Amino acid sequence: MKIAAVQMVSTPDWPDNRDAAARLIRQAAAAGAALVALPEYFCVMGRRDTDKLELAEAPGGGPIQDFLADTARDCGLWIVGGTLPLRTQVPGQALNRCCVFAPDGRQAAHYDKIHLFAFDNGRESYDEGRTLQAGNAPVALDVRAGAATLRVGLSICYDLRFPELYRALMQPPCDLICVPAAFTHTTGRAHWELLLRARAVENQCYLLAAAQGGTHPNGRRTWGHSMVVDPWGEIVALCEEGEGVVVAEVDPARIAQVRMQLPALAHRRL
Repeated sequence: MKIAAVQMVSTPDWPDNRDAAARLIRQAAAAGAALVALPEYFCVMGRRDTDKLELAEAPGGGPIQDFLADTARDCGLWIVGGTLPLRTQVPGQALNRCCVFAPDGRQAAHYDKIHLFAFDNGRESYDEGRTLQAGNAPVALDVRAGAATLRVGLSICYDLRFPELYRALMQPPCDLICVPAAFTHTTGRAHWELLLRARAVENQCYLLAAAQGGTHPNGRRTWGHSMVVDPWGEIVALCEEGEGVVVAEVDPARIAQVRMQLPALAHRRL
């Protein structure tokens, strides 16, 4: 099955981001992708952290969710919809949700980000917990395209630093794990590739990492480097910075080969 990661440099303006996402999804579809992943907060990178709360939708419907459903149906492919803010019953807080839409436009699964990012280096600081509620459960689903079926796990950005989540997604084992992200330039340069390759090697599966990648109108710079990593930890497709699409093939034979020659998943004791 051919898969694609969309890299964006999202703005505070939802219509602009919607149009950019639509164009890049169609580019991936034209390249033959059956599953396309968008980055974290593809829909908005606000000037203030609270801006996303103004765009937050009710679960199950709203302009962003409708766009994802309609685009999946129009293009006839699976869309892992990056993330979008979903309303909660707590004022001033939202869920950071990844919604997956099937080729018929139905929502097939959703995952709420479990691990909330916080950072303080003495000069700059950030805490997602000020505006977000954490999710509480791993999510994986079966994705079928033609004769191929993949077991796909969902994770979001900062989750990448918590290998126990990825272990939980391997029961039963996933063929592919998606990582929509908006890594900062500082942390991305140091750890993004390292962590993606480690999660792929540990779990002997493909990783599809769709990232924000560039300098945004709010002044924030994200790392980008959207990529596909194979079960041996090799990078098979990469977009360094700026808008773009990376496309690669998930090869079940490659997964089987790696798991046969080094059966680490079968050797687990904890």
